[in-house]
Amino acid sequence: MNSDQIIGSKKNLLSRDRLVVLPFLKSIEIALKSIKVRFFRSLITTMSLVLAVSFLGFISVSNEVANGLLATQNPELRQAVVRSGYDLGAEDTRVDSSPKQRWIVILSLLVCVVGIVNAQLMAVTERFREIGTMKCLGALDRFILRLFILEAGMQGLAGAGAGALAGGLFSLLNAVLRFGTVALIEVSWTGVFFSVGIATGVGCLLSLLGVLYPALVAARMQPVEAMRVEQ
Repeated sequence: MNSDQIIGSKKNLLSRDRLVVLPFLKSIEIALKSIKVRFFRSLITTMSLVLAVSFLGFISVSNEVANGLLATQNPELRQAVVRSGYDLGAEDTRVDSSPKQRWIVILSLLVCVVGIVNAQLMAVTERFREIGTMKCLGALDRFILRLFILEAGMQGLAGAGAGALAGGLFSLLNAVLRFGTVALIEVSWTGVFFSVGIATGVGCLLSLLGVLYPALVAARMQPVEAMRVEQ
């Protein structure tokens, strides 16, 4: 190894030592402050997720209620389930989401993802100077990426959780109005909690997928270009 290579390696070691890596908890704190500053914009983004996930939770829990009623093998309850709109064959003992329901759920979730991507791209545009300032202060690309993903994860968890709970509660309320209290007695509560959990997980995943491209755009920005943009 010659002298130039030795000097170069020493400079690399020194530059690495000077890099300040923020703790993960500090990143969470910064993400929370960013959400608070942009509360109303975050609320609008989250509401689209709440509506889509609540619809998914409503459909899933409604199916669990119908399956609980069918499990009693009571002809009257079976007829009530059929009258409520479920297509059942003579030997069917369970209900599944119809193709129409599945397509409506898929479309609503796709619209939700598009809305999240659009809102996050607008957030990136509004935060050009902030991103440029952080990069000038030494923030690495992975820190910017982590910051946006953390913000989306928090919004996704809050929105998906609220939407899944709201959809499940409205579904149970609708079941009581249609079938009476027997719907709450015969329903599988394990299935209900599982459906709410699945809806919450799907909502969080959609939120993270929706922010992935805008986060990459923000992380790859050059500091000079970001600071040059006029707000």
